[in-house]
Amino acid sequence: MRRISIFGATGSVGANGVDLLMQTGGADAFDVVALTGGRNIPRLAQMARELRADLAVTAHEELLEDLRAALAGSGVEAAAGTQALAEAAARPADWVLSAIVGAAGLRPGLTALAQGGTLALANKESLVCAGGLLRRTAHDHRATILPVDSEHSAIFQCLGNENLESVKDVTITASGGAFRDWPLERLAAATVAEASTHPNWAMGQRITIDSASMFNKAMEVIETHEFFGLPADRIKVLVHPESIIHALVSHVDGGTIAHLGAPDMRHAIGYALNWPHRRPLPVAPLDLARIGSLTFREPDEIRWPALRLAREVMAAGGAAGAVFNAAKEQALDDFIAGRIAFTRMAPRVEATLERLSARPGFGHDPADLDSVLEWDRAARQEAAA
Repeated sequence: MRRISIFGATGSVGANGVDLLMQTGGADAFDVVALTGGRNIPRLAQMARELRADLAVTAHEELLEDLRAALAGSGVEAAAGTQALAEAAARPADWVLSAIVGAAGLRPGLTALAQGGTLALANKESLVCAGGLLRRTAHDHRATILPVDSEHSAIFQCLGNENLESVKDVTITASGGAFRDWPLERLAAATVAEASTHPNWAMGQRITIDSASMFNKAMEVIETHEFFGLPADRIKVLVHPESIIHALVSHVDGGTIAHLGAPDMRHAIGYALNWPHRRPLPVAPLDLARIGSLTFREPDEIRWPALRLAREVMAAGGAAGAVFNAAKEQALDDFIAGRIAFTRMAPRVEATLERLSARPGFGHDPADLDSVLEWDRAARQEAAA
């Protein structure tokens, strides 16, 4: 049986991964090495019991006894804390789903790659903060990175065996989030609750707010650049409220290939799980007649300045991605806590990038994880100031 680990199992993407395993054979089909989660101990313990995992890890050390109690009699080992996450990632597995949200997912992802298996990457921060480091680690250990974000999975599937030289450009789509149709003058008064409601996808609070601000899409633009090696001028964004087309690949001969599917993360996860083959998945088939029509529009960068900042990050290179992500996470923390308005997040990130760009080494790729984390720390400190 294939050895499987899921990091961030209790989040929206990780939970979809667990559901997919359960619906395609569960513990009888997969040898689950490790499941990790956050504060939702009952859910993590239930998943670990159902999949008969070897190990369950919570990121929070103070919850270790709660996890042990929830797993009592199951035979599942319990652990907690950052070091435990790293040790779980070091356990050999054939396929690892990296679904921890934020820069916290970088260390476990790099550790898993060093074991030489396949990393199914849903943690976009890893490529944004340390794309070069991630690729070098995969190369050095003969590991494979597969995309799990729906947009990048779609590009990957559309490209097939095509040579990138035949690709004119790629387009990733965006739903537009909670505020796509709001008057601009209302945005400054947007509440956390309003920003936390997505019209199409069922996701966690932070990624839902990032969708409303389009910071999530800005991250995905940078991720497209890092994963596929495409320059910024060949990566486009299109607002597509129905979220049926996830990406389009346009070729130099005038043809465009699109990937369509219902907004269900289990497709991208399942594709990565079964790659290079395709197997049946518990995903609803697409009914275009029922949908009736698909609509598109250009993104308004006054409404969504994060897209402009993404292009500036790609142009700067070096540590800009790590600074961008950390400043974005800090600005999001401050919005959720009520310290800044929704419309102040992008200016906060832009100011942080401008100030830290003068630091020595900003234009060079971080050489190792410690360097990435140092830029991350500096950016959070600057953004919080």
